[in-house]
Amino acid sequence: MPSFRSEPILWIHIAGLATLPIFLLLCLLFLSVGEPVLPVWIELLLVAAAGVIPLLWMQLRRPFYIYAILGIALKPENLTEQQRKILCLINTKLNRVLALLAAIVSFLVLWQLYQATPLVVSITSHLPQWRILGLILAALTFLASNLFLQIPVSVARILVTNDTEFAAIEPLPLEKINQDFTILGVRVNKILPQLPVKVKTEE
Repeated sequence: MPSFRSEPILWIHIAGLATLPIFLLLCLLFLSVGEPVLPVWIELLLVAAAGVIPLLWMQLRRPFYIYAILGIALKPENLTEQQRKILCLINTKLNRVLALLAAIVSFLVLWQLYQATPLVVSITSHLPQWRILGLILAALTFLASNLFLQIPVSVARILVTNDTEFAAIEPLPLEKINQDFTILGVRVNKILPQLPVKVKTEE
């Protein structure tokens, strides 16, 4: 049986980290639009709350079902035993702690972005200076950045699991998947093509 680390979906989610700088840059640009109409700490809390709380709540209560990308999700009944073992590693106390730490890091990054807004005002000066719209777009891009941080952090914990620990895990029962995970997207029978496995034969 191929190693659980060879699951393509794991590496697709890890690759999502590459989008993190893009969304943070967009967030910075939108934060620089218009003149503040509220005290700094209120604007910061509003953007942070919209960008952090929904995803943190999801990861703490019913973690993201990782067999889903781009609005489509693999039907739970089509998961292999190995894939259901992987889900067991997602819904753990350790992953909840990691989710909380990721949320704290995100907030600290947002604070640094807010401090850096004067550096990019000249770039956004040609845009309509509607502060409220800028804050809404900043919150949405910050939410996207958190999505592409929280999920890779959750997946990274799987990749560092040793083989002995993984072998001892009992596959998650099918009926628990819908109860314990947030499944987003249209459910399909297959997301990725099955990679051919070469079988060695004795000569």
